[in-house]
Amino acid sequence: MQVLIIDDIHPFLLNFFDQKQIAYTYLPDCKKEDILSIIEQYEGLVVRSKIKIDKNFLEKASNLCWIARAGSGMDNVDVAFAKEKGIILLNAPEGNRDAVAEHCVGMLLSLMNKLHTAHQEVKQKIWNREANRGIELQNKTVGIIGYGNTGKAFARRLSSFGCKVLAYDHKENLPSDEFAEMVSLLTLQNEADVISLHVSLNEKSRKMFNENFVQNCAKNFILLNTARGEVVDTAVLLKYLKNGKIVAAGLDVLENEKLHTLTQEQEQIFSELTALPNVLLTPHVAGWTQESYRKISEVLAEKIEKILI
Repeated sequence: MQVLIIDDIHPFLLNFFDQKQIAYTYLPDCKKEDILSIIEQYEGLVVRSKIKIDKNFLEKASNLCWIARAGSGMDNVDVAFAKEKGIILLNAPEGNRDAVAEHCVGMLLSLMNKLHTAHQEVKQKIWNREANRGIELQNKTVGIIGYGNTGKAFARRLSSFGCKVLAYDHKENLPSDEFAEMVSLLTLQNEADVISLHVSLNEKSRKMFNENFVQNCAKNFILLNTARGEVVDTAVLLKYLKNGKIVAAGLDVLENEKLHTLTQEQEQIFSELTALPNVLLTPHVAGWTQESYRKISEVLAEKIEKILI
């Protein structure tokens, strides 16, 4: 077994390979063209988000048996073609679900209590209590779309706030639990004061948050997105932030996160979005804590060991 690691990874996984006497090549700084020239030598691949594992890549990876992604999604992998080739796909949503859940709580409380704007004002010696009066999470209804690892972890943390938690998932017949009531999407849209997105990126979820989605929401609401930026149509988000239908937005992800490559239209939207006081932005770090960095490698090691037995 020869394994190629093409992204920075926690030493835990490297130690695991050493202990299991699995040969690996660690090239966290390599370029895609360099990877393509050697990938046929390897049976295993460990990746984060550096490159797209597309059809061309997979065709060159003639001996590849498994791909382990150090993260929660597989949206940078051509999943259908990989499965067609019989390649086993592994990821580690269990490793960063707690980090994402805590980030969501932090974003939500900051937006509801205007912590981010009040902090900036006080630093400028502006002492405006009334303008920074917050609202309480208690007795509000939080809607979680996507009730997998991160959605469930967020719901658990909300349980102590005295709010009602509704959840919708595209998988049918998921049971309600002690933290959330499973409902239809329309029910969630009718009742939610807060909507938090926890879906993986695919053709069905891409821009699922669009004009029609917002129009189906009965209340003005707060939006949280720690999933993938492409799930939200940012132009639509901006429109409804301006007219007040969306009360505030906490965004850890954007449609285009390579900010130096924004198109003219994206640049205009980004400029307007960042100027709004009711928008809180973070650079795709919700699942990227000191602890989750290690946890992700621990989860991958366990899953890799199972397929090698």
